[in-house]
Parts: sequence; C-alpha cells; structure tokens
Amino acid sequence: MKVEEKQYLEIFLNPVKKCREYRPRFGQNNAPKGLSLTEFKALYRSDSFYSWMGLDADLMYAAHRAAGGMTSVYRQIGIGCEHLFRAILIDAAGYADPAFAAWSYTTRTRSKKTRRLSLDGRLELSEIRKRAVRANVEQGIKGYCGDLGEVAEPANGIVFEIRQGYKSKDSKRQNADMDNATVAWANGYLPVFAVFSSQIDADIVLRYRNNRCGILVGAIDGDNRISLYAFCDQILGYNLADFFRRHTATIKKEIHGVLETLLSSG
Repeated sequence: MKVEEKQYLEIFLNPVKKCREYRPRFGQNNAPKGLSLTEFKALYRSDSFYSWMGLDADLMYAAHRAAGGMTSVYRQIGIGCEHLFRAILIDAAGYADPAFAAWSYTTRTRSKKTRRLSLDGRLELSEIRKRAVRANVEQGIKGYCGDLGEVAEPANGIVFEIRQGYKSKDSKRQNADMDNATVAWANGYLPVFAVFSSQIDADIVLRYRNNRCGILVGAIDGDNRISLYAFCDQILGYNLADFFRRHTATIKKEIHGVLETLLSSG
C-alpha cells in the first residue's frame, strides 16, 4: 500500500474507531465518559420503580448503547469523511501551508459576542500550486456559476461543507448552511456542499441550488458538478471511489467490529 493510501485510510478510520468507546450516560452529567454495565445496574437497581420493571438488565443497557451508538457511528463516519476530503485537497492543490485547506469566519451573536464558524474544506485559487488542478478548479467554478443562473464567478475559489449523508430535513441546519453560503459569496468563494452518500432528499438539493449553493452527492457516475466522486476524479485528479473500493474490506471489518461492540452489553 502506498504511503498516501495508508495515511488516507488511517485518517478516515481513526474517528470511526472511537465509537468502540461509546457508553450511554443515562442522564448522569457527572459521568462524561458514560456508564459501564456495572455502573448502569447500580443506578437502575437503586431506583425502585425501574428495578420493579426489570429495566436493570443487560439487554436494556445494550439497547441504550446501540441506540446512542448508532448516532455516534454516523457522526464519526462524517468526521472521517471531513478529514479525508481535507487531506485530499491538501495533496491535490499542493498547498505549501495545509491551513489553506480550511476556512473560517467571525460573526456576532445577538448578545454581541463574537463567534468563529468553520467550513470543512477550501480550494484557494491563489495558493494552488499544481497548474492542472488550478485550471480544472477555475473551469469548474465557471461551469457551476453558469448552472446557478449566470452569477458572477467568485475570485478566491471554493469552500466546502462535508457531510457523510443528508437524510434529515432539519430546517435549522439548512438555514445555518444558507447563512454560511451567504458569507462565503461575500468573501469571494463558491459554497459547495459535498455529500459522500447518495441518500439525500431531492427537495434539499433543489433548495440549496436555488440559494446559489453548489451541491455534490455520492453518485458514482455523472457530471463533476453533480457527483462528488466525479469532482474528485476530474477536478482534483484523485479517484476517491476507487480508494473506497480498494479498502472496502478493511473499512467493513472496522465498522462491523464497532457494531458488534455497540450491540453487546460488555
């Protein structure tokens, strides 16, 4: 395995491995790392009602662990996707300073406090050292802006928000994304939402594009303005789909091991 491939795989899987450590907290704020099975039993047996109901059982602990753990698995896969994509941007662009692969801005809350918000990736045109990639990015921006209704091309590049999937229709999240997109445009960037999975509601895709946001989804085949994997291959020069195909056995083994841990009470 190439050094780059090995590093990419570790970058993607390291957050996922943390899921093995997940333990439910059962509302105990003084237990930030969660409760063990023994601690759970002691807690529930001290509660007469729960004890009468028989809820102080191994299966109840396993059910709680699985319920919260599934959310953790999706979250950590998402973090792995974010870290992996940013590493690919650094290598594809040939950045002298890896800090150019991320972007953040400062805003003020209603209480007039400052708050720093970050997006997950950035292609800064002036800092892309690989000429072919820079030309591809410039052409990609031109094409995307045409698709979005002949909007003016941003001067600085592209900023990305990375998601592993997008099954929710959470309006609060969408509104926050629109706010980020507005600030990105104001700072000379095309905002693009990159979703590794193909599972995303068509209404969400339409809303983002109607609000002048680029959106890439996990379609294997397709235009590089629609498919995340086509974008990585044709614009960045890295075949991300093949990376996942090559390492699917290792990834599955890790994920299945995590799931077995979460579904057990031990």
